[in-house]
Amino acid sequence: MFGKNDATHHEGAVKSNLRSAAGRGPKMPVITFANTKGGAGKTTAVLLLATELVEQGYRVTILDADPQYWISRWHQLSPADDRLNVISYVTQASIERHILENRHKTDYFVLDLPGAQSPLLAKAIGLSDHVLIPIQGCAMDAQGGANVLELLRYLAEKANLRVPHSVVLTRVNSMVTTRALLTVKMLLAERNVDVLDTPIIERAAFRDIFDLGGTLYTMDEARISNLDKARQNARLFALEMLRRVPLHKRAPLSSRFVRAA
Repeated sequence: MFGKNDATHHEGAVKSNLRSAAGRGPKMPVITFANTKGGAGKTTAVLLLATELVEQGYRVTILDADPQYWISRWHQLSPADDRLNVISYVTQASIERHILENRHKTDYFVLDLPGAQSPLLAKAIGLSDHVLIPIQGCAMDAQGGANVLELLRYLAEKANLRVPHSVVLTRVNSMVTTRALLTVKMLLAERNVDVLDTPIIERAAFRDIFDLGGTLYTMDEARISNLDKARQNARLFALEMLRRVPLHKRAPLSSRFVRAA
């Protein structure tokens, strides 16, 4: 868990970041995926959202800050697409510049953070329109997700910085009952945490896409089991996020600074 000193440091980092961003004009929505522990299905969720947004006709820039660089490797295997841009080796020092330089040719930025505690987390929160926290299946005590939720709560209480955020349940076994998922959602709701109605189911297609490149729509239905269900899952997931972060509600960086000051 974050200690008091850690949280205070993050608060200062967010405010400093927002001061530097103030007055630089509007930007397109930034959706940040954050979990300080690996193995939560974070990067898979990033890829599903980004490629589905592209399929819906949006221009997307993925900011790959995860040191594993799975997104960048996938992109190298994939056919070029003018609507999808992947920026590799994103750091705390470069993230704001990447957003400013690409904001006029991007509808949505999707940020894949490291699966570990990092100073980049605070900066990313300050630049985000929505933070999405992947939590694996029914692991309600998943420490990585809890760390992010705790930091968001602290910043809301102490810095008056309220960034919309949600939890998406990931790597859910297809045999898990609806009742079990409802129980998890109820537990999170008791903590005032928004949970997406659409969990990301464990599917072969979601694993194979990193080896094959391309998207769910370029995969061979004869070779990938339950591909139709995987596509439907990704589509419903993306539609939920579009409702939470509609394009017309983007906010200027300067307004974010005013809220945090």
